[in-house]
Amino acid sequence: MILITGGAGYIGSHINKLLNQNGYETLVLDNLSKGHKDSVKWGEFVDCDLGDEEALNDVFNTYDIEGVMHFAAFSSVAESMEEPEKYFKNNFENTLTLLKVMKEHRVYKIIFSSTAAVYGIPEELPITENTLLKPINPYGESKLMVENRLSDEAEFTPLKYVSLRYFNAAGADFDCEIGENHNPESHLIPLVLDAALGRRKSISIFGDDYETRDGTCVRDYIHVNDLAEAHLKAYQYLEQDGSVSDIFNLGNGTGFSVKEVIDVCKEVTGVDFEVKIEGRREGDPDFLIADADKAWRILKWTPKYDLNEIVESAWAWHQKLHGKK
Repeated sequence: MILITGGAGYIGSHINKLLNQNGYETLVLDNLSKGHKDSVKWGEFVDCDLGDEEALNDVFNTYDIEGVMHFAAFSSVAESMEEPEKYFKNNFENTLTLLKVMKEHRVYKIIFSSTAAVYGIPEELPITENTLLKPINPYGESKLMVENRLSDEAEFTPLKYVSLRYFNAAGADFDCEIGENHNPESHLIPLVLDAALGRRKSISIFGDDYETRDGTCVRDYIHVNDLAEAHLKAYQYLEQDGSVSDIFNLGNGTGFSVKEVIDVCKEVTGVDFEVKIEGRREGDPDFLIADADKAWRILKWTPKYDLNEIVESAWAWHQKLHGKK
């Protein structure tokens, strides 16, 4: 059985579905502070906080857990700047508790949900796994602290891990069973789709004077189902004899500007809406584009879906979620 921490959240729920489709038993652990119970449609569910060591020990005593996929974390860059202690406590300290309990129960396989935020403002493009790590916010720093701890554990214990550094996860399950539902929402595509549904009066672009092809920031978007496939392949990799702990970028290797994303959303939805230009946000680099060649070479993973398919799936889910379809 695979334990999925934070499995009631956006990315964790999609991976839970794929694992079950591939014959794995899953146990979703979530305190529902950010996740949604109705997203846990596969496997078993336990309401538990990773900071509660006693409760976590009970989970490991009750279930036959063979490996862990770890998604339980706060992920808002802006919030991390305002409440850094909250992020170091939840993202780092609670992961230490998880690793301690895993070790006590001789569970030695973990897939870690990391982030491109560990790179900060990159000095080279595309970003490889060897690009200098310089997080510029507590969210990215908390994830890097976990990566460093995993490296230490793997050196001195039987632990094997894969750390997956996501770029911009987007899109939704093509069956519309689950999808993106953050509260508050901070991701570009669902915010733009809110404008298309009339749930927002307009969408804001923060800065149109970057050194990019149209002046707006360029980001690497990857479908959440492609991310799920990478987690499955990463876990299967750890199950192989002779596998070693490793780190992989997950992205399309293709960047789209904020304006381009908005234009695709208008095309897919058939709705025009107001777009406002606001001032730049501090810390936004011009480009963030992944080199995911290592994942292709070692995990045999490559993303399948382009930006149009990402937006189409998100639009179908968004309409269902808000009762418009």
